[in-house]
Amino acid sequence: MSLFHPHSCSNSFISVSTDSGANPTADTNTSNDLCFKDSKQRIKKMFNQIELSVSSYDTAWVAMVPSPTSHRNPCFPACLNWLLDNQLPNGSWGPCRPHPLLIKDTLSSTLACVLALRRWGVGEEHMTKGLRFIESHFCSASDESQLTPIGFDIIFSGMVEYAKDLNLNLPLRSTDIDVLFHKRDLQLRRENSKGREAYLAYVSEGIGKHQDWEMVMKYQRKNGSLFNSPSATAATLSHLPNSGCLHYLTALLDKFENAVPTLHPFHVFPRLCMVETVESLGIGQHFREEITSVLDETYRCWLQGEEEIFLDLPTCALAFRILRVNGYDVSSEALAGFAEEHFFNSLGGYLKDLDAVVELFRASQMIIHPNEQLLEKHISWTSHFLKQELSNTSKCAYKHKQNIMQKVNDALEFPHYASLDRLEYRRNIVNYDVDDMRMLKSSYSSLSSGNKDFLRLAVDDFNACQSIYREELKQLERWVREKRLDKLKFARQKLAYCYFSAAATLCSPELSDARLTWAKNGVLTTVVDDFFDVGGSEDELLNLIQLVEKHDLDVSIDCCSEEVEIIYSALDNTISEIGEKAIAWQGRNIKTHVSEIWLDLLRSMLQEAQWSKEKAVPTVDEYMRNGYISFALGPIILPALYFVGPRLSEAVVKSGEYSLLFRHVSTCGRLLNDIHSFKRESMEGKLNAVSLHIIHGTNSETEDHVNQELKHLIEERRRELHRLVLQKNDSIVPRQCKELFWKMSKVLHLFYMKDDGFTSHEMANAVNAVIHEPIIVDQL
Repeated sequence: MSLFHPHSCSNSFISVSTDSGANPTADTNTSNDLCFKDSKQRIKKMFNQIELSVSSYDTAWVAMVPSPTSHRNPCFPACLNWLLDNQLPNGSWGPCRPHPLLIKDTLSSTLACVLALRRWGVGEEHMTKGLRFIESHFCSASDESQLTPIGFDIIFSGMVEYAKDLNLNLPLRSTDIDVLFHKRDLQLRRENSKGREAYLAYVSEGIGKHQDWEMVMKYQRKNGSLFNSPSATAATLSHLPNSGCLHYLTALLDKFENAVPTLHPFHVFPRLCMVETVESLGIGQHFREEITSVLDETYRCWLQGEEEIFLDLPTCALAFRILRVNGYDVSSEALAGFAEEHFFNSLGGYLKDLDAVVELFRASQMIIHPNEQLLEKHISWTSHFLKQELSNTSKCAYKHKQNIMQKVNDALEFPHYASLDRLEYRRNIVNYDVDDMRMLKSSYSSLSSGNKDFLRLAVDDFNACQSIYREELKQLERWVREKRLDKLKFARQKLAYCYFSAAATLCSPELSDARLTWAKNGVLTTVVDDFFDVGGSEDELLNLIQLVEKHDLDVSIDCCSEEVEIIYSALDNTISEIGEKAIAWQGRNIKTHVSEIWLDLLRSMLQEAQWSKEKAVPTVDEYMRNGYISFALGPIILPALYFVGPRLSEAVVKSGEYSLLFRHVSTCGRLLNDIHSFKRESMEGKLNAVSLHIIHGTNSETEDHVNQELKHLIEERRRELHRLVLQKNDSIVPRQCKELFWKMSKVLHLFYMKDDGFTSHEMANAVNAVIHEPIIVDQL
């Protein structure tokens, strides 16, 4: 349950245009599915118009503000009229969609509205009906299973006290009122802290005439509000004349006319949430223009230092993460104000806002500079806090609690550098809640969240892509048989896994050539690795390299064995096929480059085979210079780059940036593999990075110590890789191509995330989830 960014359960909606001059872009989707198109168009419109739900609770408090010229008249009579016009048939005010978990919210809203009518002596019949509702539902005020508005015990008790001052007889038993006041007193006597002080300021309307208004004014923002809360600001203005508060509320009514939301301004966060939603559901490609518009606008607000971003942890963390991921230059120093000690001395910290901490945890993983120790500290305390909350939370039957704990669990279990796109999309689609209920001092929503259009589009898109993947996998299975690769008894059969890694990362339907190239070369690298490792003699290895070097020999004569003939024929045919296919994408044949990539790999594998045969002990540097190539990512990643869209010139593929991207991801893979396989390879008498560090190190070098050093090196290389991928200035490798290196890094980190690797059971489940099992949801 988010404490500061609720998105559901509303009475009516206030439309906020975010770009009055913009028109949704024409739908370019060629699909004949009208529902698919309609969903896309509705979502496009949401980007330009944030529709916020009205808060009858906050509107009631604004209605209670007296005129500065006459305390006998309301300052905002339009709000009073809105209350008279919007009472629900059952006598209540609040969410128009009844929900059994929102009775406390409705009680609080209804009592606030009754008080406003009583304050100005209007709506006698409305008050009677409202009081009747309160009497019949009051038992829910002490129901712990209810969704509880922030500050409910203090605010509701305070309103009961205010009713006495207004000579309003509430139909409540004195014993029940005593219980309310007792719960309020317990809250008011809790430990003193900065966070508690902020909390008491936030719920000022519940403390009323007992409030320390001088303390409250310390929290006034530049826009004149208290915490961007209309109710807290209205309560303050009712007790303490203040031009800033008056200006804020006047501007609010100028904008919304006769009713207010429970939070304003609320512009940056919901639009960023839309970007996050469409990206996390795998449908971002349909809204590129809208996403760019949101990011540009957010970056403008960031540069101007707007309070809406920098005083709110979830907004600041989300803005930082999304802007940085998309290559905008944002400094992590913006998150300095949310250090552990500051957070727990804030309103969010006092309320243990899990959503806020999750956002900071995810944002803090975006380390791309070596001097970002601040983010390291954030990762440390937020992960500890989230793990503690997860372990302390027993299983809850209520969906709102389950949702936030699922979010916490996913954030901890799937770090950004080890989460494959397609698995993430499926997880988010399955967990998407169209009835998401969230709460501030009252519940509210935005039509751009918890929306069936998002879910419908995501499910249709996922399943449509999955049908393409199944056909591609069948095509690859035929290719394996045609190339007789299944006849090589020494070779592991890893086609499904090779294709899975391609489909899980290169998701778009138009990237078929890239996926097939990735998967075919993945299969071939596995075959060649096994051939050099166990399947081939030295003569056969040399023969294979010679064939690839000359590539115009007669295989029936020049191959020294059937195994060599099968492998070389498959290699030569695949290299030629990739070269010819690339003409349509690149305008040139890239066969020579692909051959060079394969030769680099074969020669590096031969070097390792010779070291093993000769019992040689290379230095760590010698091993790594050869090892990052022998890890065999070259044929998988580099040819696929030619099929993701941009044209790659000779200058680009020979650039230092291109080479560095490949070196970083391959080094990460080599070290991850060596840490994982050290024990097995040691038993087989093979050397790798771990054993060589121990051999060439001091006598005190242990496996654990070396592993820690190598893990630190992996982290450094991964972060440098991420920096290069996100870098815009001085970069000649297109972003779409750089993304492939990062996607491969994510594949590697997922496979090696656990001590025992990505087990066959987990891998089989992942393959099925991405390729074979369509998504079926009950909410559509």
